[in-house]
Amino acid sequence: MPLFIGLMSGTSLDGIDAALVEVAPDQVPRLCATHAEPMPEALRDRLWRLCHAQQASFADLAAAEDAFCHLQADAVTRLLAISATPPGAITAIGSHGQTIEHAPQGHEGGPAYTLQLDNPSLLAELTGCAVVADFRRRDLAAGGQAAPLAPAFHQALFRVAGEWRLVLNLGGFANLTLLPPTEDARPPLGFDTGPANALLDAWHARHRGGRFDAAGAWAASGRVDEALLERLLAEPFFHHPPPRSTGRERFHLDWLDDHLTGKEAPEDVQATLAELTAASVALGIGMARERFAAPPAARLIPCGGGAHNPDLLARLACRLPETPLEDGGDLGWPADWLEAGAFAWLAWARLAHHPANVPSVTGATAPRILGGVYPA
Repeated sequence: MPLFIGLMSGTSLDGIDAALVEVAPDQVPRLCATHAEPMPEALRDRLWRLCHAQQASFADLAAAEDAFCHLQADAVTRLLAISATPPGAITAIGSHGQTIEHAPQGHEGGPAYTLQLDNPSLLAELTGCAVVADFRRRDLAAGGQAAPLAPAFHQALFRVAGEWRLVLNLGGFANLTLLPPTEDARPPLGFDTGPANALLDAWHARHRGGRFDAAGAWAASGRVDEALLERLLAEPFFHHPPPRSTGRERFHLDWLDDHLTGKEAPEDVQATLAELTAASVALGIGMARERFAAPPAARLIPCGGGAHNPDLLARLACRLPETPLEDGGDLGWPADWLEAGAFAWLAWARLAHHPANVPSVTGATAPRILGGVYPA
């Protein structure tokens, strides 16, 4: 079967996930090999500054993009070595790039935009492989949110007869896919539910240093501040019907600070942020079920970094007592590799001239073929 590589770097900026995937028509994609390429601290700091900058020079953007592209090439080279796969066996690389800003409603009356640093021409030169990139902007041009894009891949992997399923990506931000059973002709529904690790990581870094709260231990040591949680959940985004997507442009430490009295214990804020993620996911699932008049899902498949946070998963389980959580690894796709796998699948879809956005998810006017092709 044809081989594709998917590359994904999320809002955590911790590295590049590379997944080698077999994809063919009418076949469930198969994960063959994986590699996580750590992000050097200097590049992470550079990208972090760009993500939070009000303005940036062309030289800064170019330097960050060049370093990021070389890191992508390193990830591909190591994945090929691990799997003993020659570059000529790869049909294409699907490259997401690094999101710097995502503004599907525009900014201060300006046009909608989404910006991913990427250089697919250089990546093709460095790897000797064809590259498919720039997946988001065609959906945006068609009136969509350009996110999330993974639900079409989730459908290819996990949709089955006789069972409603949920897939929940817990990256920097949480996004949800509701999959009807195959006998239900309706397409999947998906949208961002709100912050996941982005605020948890940032609050932890401010008070304890380090990139993240390992296993959610610090959050577990605090208590939920119910008054703070109520103020946070009053954010209109959580109650806006889909389609919807979000990012650091909306949810950041300044947003959190605006809701604090200054008297909260830091560990209690961390616990409350974890509860905010669980509560906003539960709100989102309620919206999705109401939209489809759906029963409780037979299972929820968590993925992304948050799938390794037992405190967060326990909070989700409490909020969703009717829906058991299931490890995606038991279904053939470990939690860490669904996002990278999605971009391998999206590369296949582009070359197959197969529309890969889901208008019921993004709000686009119609299905569209996503991505541009850069030959080897």
